[in-house]
Amino acid sequence: MSDPQVPGTATPADGPAAAPADTPPAKKRAPPRSARRRSREFAMQGLYRWLIAGGDGAAAEADVRELDGFDKCDRAHFDALLHGGIEQAAALDAVLVRHIDRKTTLLSPVEHAVLMIGVYELLHCMEIPYRVAINEAVELAKSFGGTDGHKYVNGVLDKCAADLRPNEARPARR
Repeated sequence: MSDPQVPGTATPADGPAAAPADTPPAKKRAPPRSARRRSREFAMQGLYRWLIAGGDGAAAEADVRELDGFDKCDRAHFDALLHGGIEQAAALDAVLVRHIDRKTTLLSPVEHAVLMIGVYELLHCMEIPYRVAINEAVELAKSFGGTDGHKYVNGVLDKCAADLRPNEARPARR
């Protein structure tokens, strides 16, 4: 006759130190975000605020600079993305319009801001490989955007990359 097994306890057959069933699994820590990634996150938040509220961008920048962790971002890249995005919004939207299925004013403000950052990096940050620019924008869309927004961002920026960096990016397969 064997003793009844208590749920969540280890038996010799289970091997050494089996975890009790009611113990939650250990959480995986996310890798630390780079200063560049943080600058993109903060620039996206600033562009989002600017798209919603309008204005010259100074208020958006002031709000973003007060957020936790801002001191850990790449400030030069943040400034380039936020101010470049605002100053060149019409030119960035002109690139986007060729590759999207609606007016930019009908895009979600989060997706619009992410796409602006992606196009800005494709146009002006040649030291960043196009795949990195696209991937970083997709990660922003996953973190801040809607459920499938990252798929839309990926598709649009892939087409933009083929247009803006034809020697680096192969044209999208159709």
